[in-house]
Amino acid sequence: MRKVLLSLFLVVGVEIFAESVTDYVNPFIGTTNFGTCNPGAVCPNGMMSVVPFNVMGSDLNVYDKDARWFSTPYEYKNCFFTGYSHVNLSGVGCPDLGSLLLMPTTGVLEVDYKKYGSNYKNEYATPGYYSNFLEKYGITTEVSATERSSIARFTFPKGEANILLNLGEGLTNESGAMVRKVSETEVEGVKLLGTFCYNPQAVFPIYFVMRVSKSPKNFGYWKKQRPMQGVEAEWDIYSGKYKFYTNYSREISGDDIGVYFCYDAKENEQIEVQIGVSFVSMENARKNLDAEQPTFDFEKTHQLARTKWERDLGVVQIEGGTADQKTVFYTALYHALIHPNVLQDVNGEYPQMEGDKVLTTKGNRYTVFSLWDTYRNVHQLLTLLYPERQLDMIRTMLAMYKEHGWLPKWELYGRETLTMEGDPSIPVIVDTWMKGLRDFDVDLAYEAMCKGATTQGKDNLMRPDIDPYIEKGYVPLGFFSADASGDNSVSHALEYYIADWALSQMADKLGKKADAKMFYKRSMGYKHYYCPKFGTLRPLCADGKFLEPFNPLQGANFEPVAGFHEGNAWNYTFYVPHDIKGLTKLMGGKKHFVQKLQMVFDKNYYDPANEPDIAYPYLFSNFNDEAWRTQKEVTRLLETYFRNAPDGIPGNDDTGTMSAWAVFSMMGFYPDCPGKPSYMLTTPTFDKVVLNLNEKYYPKGKLVIEKTDKLPYIQYVKAGEKLLKGYAITHEELTTCGTLLYKTKK
Repeated sequence: MRKVLLSLFLVVGVEIFAESVTDYVNPFIGTTNFGTCNPGAVCPNGMMSVVPFNVMGSDLNVYDKDARWFSTPYEYKNCFFTGYSHVNLSGVGCPDLGSLLLMPTTGVLEVDYKKYGSNYKNEYATPGYYSNFLEKYGITTEVSATERSSIARFTFPKGEANILLNLGEGLTNESGAMVRKVSETEVEGVKLLGTFCYNPQAVFPIYFVMRVSKSPKNFGYWKKQRPMQGVEAEWDIYSGKYKFYTNYSREISGDDIGVYFCYDAKENEQIEVQIGVSFVSMENARKNLDAEQPTFDFEKTHQLARTKWERDLGVVQIEGGTADQKTVFYTALYHALIHPNVLQDVNGEYPQMEGDKVLTTKGNRYTVFSLWDTYRNVHQLLTLLYPERQLDMIRTMLAMYKEHGWLPKWELYGRETLTMEGDPSIPVIVDTWMKGLRDFDVDLAYEAMCKGATTQGKDNLMRPDIDPYIEKGYVPLGFFSADASGDNSVSHALEYYIADWALSQMADKLGKKADAKMFYKRSMGYKHYYCPKFGTLRPLCADGKFLEPFNPLQGANFEPVAGFHEGNAWNYTFYVPHDIKGLTKLMGGKKHFVQKLQMVFDKNYYDPANEPDIAYPYLFSNFNDEAWRTQKEVTRLLETYFRNAPDGIPGNDDTGTMSAWAVFSMMGFYPDCPGKPSYMLTTPTFDKVVLNLNEKYYPKGKLVIEKTDKLPYIQYVKAGEKLLKGYAITHEELTTCGTLLYKTKK
């Protein structure tokens, strides 16, 4: 039984009270349908997450992390538990991390995960807590987390009990680990992680310290044996087997190793396990654990995690709507607060970006910057609701530039994975600055952004195909990839256009008029791709002619297609948010623009599970008499794709991007153009939304959003005493008006 209860109850000794915002979070939303979320325990933006691992099956199961290319440690429809993984990614499309598998068992010691794995039932999850019951062993398992450490509590039946730490299996495609005994109740070690999204150089170590609350009867290591070349016959007994090291307590290393603790358990005896992690050293992993969990106290750790979530989620308070709608909203906000996550240890140390040094930060140093996704809405949400966090993220990005020479593209634990395309740091920095959060080195930021926007392609990590982009105003087919099916030239160029437009806005505000003019002119280059015959953007060949033959529908559902990445021409054609006026003119005027855009929805060309077109519903509101279409489509999309169910996210959550779309849309406004300090309006889901804004950055403080009636369309909107003329509101108006009143109609 997997559910979230909304009343007073006891869950394996943990008292949980109803009517707090955390009660409306269902961590099982997005755990199937390739949402790649998980129900594990984590704190807001915490380094540590501890997650039930079920994507490696027994010989009898058909699923396997490699066969299905699972990019998540947990899939709702699977049921074969092989341990708890520590430090995981949420909502991503490539596998990595998800290692340090902690597993309790009973009976004779078995260390082959295909044999020791167990089916489970009675799953329960709430922010900062997860529990299940292992049917094979009769063990109740529970986990919680602090920012940099985890705690597990295993309730055993009477008899032989075992606790395993498997360092050989996990989600990462990297292998290799070391572990050593420190005392009767403590081990320490390191495991290699990385190779995210096919980048063989993006590898990094995770250091750990593990403690058990009770001294074991027996302790030892295991290691998977492989036959020696040339003497296979004599080594048959070791082939595919595990060797146990029972009288050896120094360090052991290898690709498939682990450590075990064995006990004689009393009936319902509880043994707790703590794991502290660091990306700097084992010494720091111990410091993190000592600082955040000086003693074994599962209840205290769980309550502290819950309190942190209550604080962060409570920034937004809602009234009205159904229980399911509230659950969708608060779960989406929860998902948007998992990444980026802190990287520094309690002493401030962190691994240098793309380097071997250990550096120290005074503020929070963040990691997991999935920027091609999050530049569209996650950072705008943080800017509004958690500005101090967003500023620390901007400072982190600039520190990465100082350390590495480049702003991040898709950074993961100090390594640049170069995943996806574009120059996505630029719109994040500009958007933050344009909205008044300017407590960072603006000169350094401008220098860093200009480097990506002007360096020649042979030396440009962000824009390797920038040369033809500057020379011709577009990227032709064949420059990026000789294989047309892997050529993302149009997608690349569209990302450069929005980045250059954002940079032009900041340059203008800084008085750099020549730069502003140059970057703005570049941002208009999208017009080269517009094909009147099809009414879409269309790839261009090296000779400047349009690609022949051309099918604007090719590329849907991740079908290979020339020019576009993870989408087709209709998914990308309207992605010119900085110049809707110009695109409208290219399409023959408002009537044709609106007809084509509506057709995208009517014919199901719209892809709710990928980023390029997620702002499409809001484009109608560029025309006052067509804004009703925005309100209609947003409501329909929320009802269709965002539900209180395991498949309640339309696809990869992409470190909170799809969830942030839902949060904004349900509140009644959306940041439709990255870098532009304004929002498009839509009908709020709830009767009343209260945003408790940080008064240090937004002196007005509280913003109350209300709608007058439970009707679908907007008649007018008042910001304070001001009647808005259209369906857009500036960031300044939003954060200073105090009240935002929607008068609705049929």
